[in-house]
Amino acid sequence: MNGDQGADGRGLGLHGEASSAEASTLYVVATPIGNLRDLTLRALDLLRTVDVMAAEDTRHSRVLLDAFGIATRMIPVHQHNQRAAAGRVVELLRQGRSVALVTDAGTPGISDPGAAVVREARAAGLRVVPVPGASAVTCALSVAGIEETGFCFAGFLPPKGQARRQSLRVLADSAVPVVLFEAPHRIRDTLAAMALELGGARRVLLLRELTKRFEEIHECTLGEAPAWLDADAHRGRGEFVVVLHAAPPAEEAAIAGAHTAQLLALLLEELPAARAARLAARISGAPREVLYRQALELSERT
Repeated sequence: MNGDQGADGRGLGLHGEASSAEASTLYVVATPIGNLRDLTLRALDLLRTVDVMAAEDTRHSRVLLDAFGIATRMIPVHQHNQRAAAGRVVELLRQGRSVALVTDAGTPGISDPGAAVVREARAAGLRVVPVPGASAVTCALSVAGIEETGFCFAGFLPPKGQARRQSLRVLADSAVPVVLFEAPHRIRDTLAAMALELGGARRVLLLRELTKRFEEIHECTLGEAPAWLDADAHRGRGEFVVVLHAAPPAEEAAIAGAHTAQLLALLLEELPAARAARLAARISGAPREVLYRQALELSERT
């Protein structure tokens, strides 16, 4: 990444000049995910000098512009009007205008509207320039303490049960960490589904309200996650990033599964299925619901 950097920083825009918008150029601009001071100097310059700003929610983006005294004209580009708005943006670019594409938070096109606009502009042979900045994905990974050299970004899981379970089965054996986004009203259901499909012993990093006033970062197992959410009513609010740790080696997972099954069988010799499942869950970290179903199956066989 340093191949074009000279000793004096040439090629990296370090000479003190402001970044001015150029005609017929679409700038894909990353905006803060929470703390407004995470807006880069380059993004600030461009938002001031472009002719038009294409925003996911113009009311939301107005807060950002007002904070820095910017009066750039805005047009809406959201998930419900992306295709029509893409045509409008392309027409503006053909007229020689410069346009900054932004979303409410983070980078356009990354689990946010914007991909259709970029695709149409590129198809029309127009210049598209990335303007990087704050990212919930890299922000979460930077504090995850993982040693794997890669990761998988899965965005938002499907909200429906069956589709969500299928997605989780695909991710279950990932040899690298998986980064997920989740809304506050779905975080409990999603973590429960993850525990059912992946096992309660799988470790996760839960990041809430990144870069904002009430930011929280907590690492635990999937089996422990519900208790952490229940410990504070405020944890049911705010956007979440979830970093799912890589799957353990197959041999390790098989051994852990065998030990849990053996533990459950021993407890069933002395206890009813519900109590045996509850104790096995507390000892192993596996989801109680899964163990209860297994306990009922074992009881029927004997």
